Amino acid sequence: MPALTRPFALVATTLALALATGSAAGCKPKATPAQCDQLLERYAELVVREKMPDASAEVVHAEQAREKNEARGDDAFKNCSSEVSQTELECAMRATKADAFEKCFE
Repeated sequence: MPALTRPFALVATTLALALATGSAAGCKPKATPAQCDQLLERYAELVVREKMPDASAEVVHAEQAREKNEARGDDAFKNCSSEVSQTELECAMRATKADAFEKCFE
């Protein structure tokens, strides 16, 4: 399957920027590794649904798997559980569009 035009690299960049600017808060609860995986799956689902509204569950799942595989090598994703706040996570998980998801990390 060809990569979508909005690859994980975009969310990784968004996360990296959020991590660099918003991580000074200190003691606020952070996302768990499992929540980081859910975050990535949610983003992939939003992107697939926007680009291919009629995508089957299999297509969505395949894209989620591709995005997770790509993310494993990305530093921003590796830092997710130490940098992404529960507030950012909850915002992103409520998002119904990829743009709204990305704004949660600004």
